[in-house]
Amino acid sequence: MEFSEVIRNRYSCKKFDGRQVGEDKLQAILAAGQVAPTAKNLQEQKVYVVQSPENLAKIDKVTPCRYGAPTVLVVAFDKNNVFTYPGGKRDSGIEDASIVATHMILAAYNEGVDSCWVNFFNPDDLAKGLGLPENEEILMLMDLGYAADGVKPLPNHSSRKSFIETVERI
Repeated sequence: MEFSEVIRNRYSCKKFDGRQVGEDKLQAILAAGQVAPTAKNLQEQKVYVVQSPENLAKIDKVTPCRYGAPTVLVVAFDKNNVFTYPGGKRDSGIEDASIVATHMILAAYNEGVDSCWVNFFNPDDLAKGLGLPENEEILMLMDLGYAADGVKPLPNHSSRKSFIETVERI
């Protein structure tokens, strides 16, 4: 698939049919996250693959946004292994985990797997529920699966502001 097609046509699936993602496709998605760039190549990301009914139920307790996905990736980062930028106001944790997640979400579409970026949840509650280490911070959840019949992108999916509104040469 052409990359331009991937970035133009990928959308957030809001209803999955329950079919599980094959292991080969899942591995390709995870591999895309593994090769994502991170500040100073610290690779502070941690990706948890959640497929068990028990742990999916824990996700359902903190968000209504699983939409029936049979696989959820929990994307986190090690807060103790981040690069602090000059000025000390920011570090690389959130952005590096975001790059990793974006690589995986685009790889999913390329593999024919639908996805949804979910951030409507309390990350501390979920980390506690899943028993994650205290040094890790959850950035997002990524629902993975296959769209239910009739599911399409939202009507405004292709609507974009003009370059004049979003890009400026200075």
